[in-house]
Amino acid sequence: MTWLRGTLAASSGHGEARLFGAAQAIALADLATRTGLAEGLAELAGLAVLVRTQSQIGAAQALVELDGVARRIVLCPPDLADDYLPTVIETAGIKAIVTDIPEAENGLDRYGLPVYRLGEPTAPVALFPDQARATEWLMFTSGTTGVPKMVIHTLKGLTGAIKPRAEGAPVVVWGTFYDIRRYGGLQILLRALTGGASMVLSDAGEPVADFLTRLGERGVTNLSGTPSHWRRALMTPELTRIDPGYVRLSGEIADQAVLDSLRAFFPKAAVGHAYASTEAGVGFEVNDGLEGFPAAYVGQAGAEVEMKVVDGSLRIRSHRAASGYAGQDSALADAEGYVDTGDMVELRGDRYHFTGRRGGIINVGGLKVHPEEVEAVINRHPAVRMSRVSGRRNPITGALVTAEIVRADPEQRASDGDLKASILHSCRQALAAYKVPASVRFVDSLAVTAGGKLDRQHA
Repeated sequence: MTWLRGTLAASSGHGEARLFGAAQAIALADLATRTGLAEGLAELAGLAVLVRTQSQIGAAQALVELDGVARRIVLCPPDLADDYLPTVIETAGIKAIVTDIPEAENGLDRYGLPVYRLGEPTAPVALFPDQARATEWLMFTSGTTGVPKMVIHTLKGLTGAIKPRAEGAPVVVWGTFYDIRRYGGLQILLRALTGGASMVLSDAGEPVADFLTRLGERGVTNLSGTPSHWRRALMTPELTRIDPGYVRLSGEIADQAVLDSLRAFFPKAAVGHAYASTEAGVGFEVNDGLEGFPAAYVGQAGAEVEMKVVDGSLRIRSHRAASGYAGQDSALADAEGYVDTGDMVELRGDRYHFTGRRGGIINVGGLKVHPEEVEAVINRHPAVRMSRVSGRRNPITGALVTAEIVRADPEQRASDGDLKASILHSCRQALAAYKVPASVRFVDSLAVTAGGKLDRQHA
């Protein structure tokens, strides 16, 4: 797959398929054959282009318009601060900007580059090169402070885990809690576009209840999000408005509690979780309903995705991985081509379990505690919907383990003392003593980042 518009045009399944936003919809047929850049599309050929949009639909349209035409696309996530744009522009060698933000509001002319306004795709496409170039797609990494790094992908690598739509396969409607300007959401967008399927996109600041209502109105069949996205959805009454056939989790550790909760809520749906990272690409999917992944996945020489575990850290080698960092000499992979994901795993029987991030360890008197491991135990309690574990400074041990907990039933407040005791009892049974929270606090909600992950920076 070397050209997104060409692939979309060749899709036999799009028919009436559309991308649906909160206030706008675009037919895939129009994306395949029409442009909203008019003569500007030809002017962008061979350039490095920054895509800065206010809407997800605008971003999706820009990607279809530019892939195979531009030399390089830099896809800005919605929360990328304007202060970082000069560095991004210089690092990526940007020569033009594409946006759907009105000129009076975008302020993008300050960078001394031509700015192309993306309109509705109404003009027939005149630019169908016989040999489209392999456009570089630059994606921003997550989890860092300051100017985030950009990794370099190609469409071939980004779509490496996507299976072609089988002839006669049921028509699906995709939805995702992710923003498509991030790796997890982009994966779902590419699945929809290459499969000729409709997709329902969330809107900035849209309440979960409203998005679930729209998903129900559009008949969503396949829905993805992080475990934190799903835990919030499970607390929302409007979740009853949807009846998907496939539920997918990625981006965070999918513990058994959230998998079991989704299976109970959607008994007819297939529930799967996928492992992927912006740097390493899509690693694998697990569809057996269990947390972790089979140990047999590791050590398969010659497999499409090769994995090994070094000092407890999962490492991945595949053609789906990014080729490197933009503007940096630092290597993304080691000498053998493996990307160190920084995700720590532990072998238990015939299955590897994720225990947390290497950089997120709480040091309790010299002993290591992964917050995610403690959260998994707390989340298994039937009265708990979600939790966040963090470290609190202590002059004797260096840190103490603390937990913030959201009840499954927010009305049950009178028995907080009994619930706390019950949760701590479960922790003592399953965890070493130094991992048991020293303090527990009940909260109404827990913040998630713009990428849908539990916000640990502000714990």
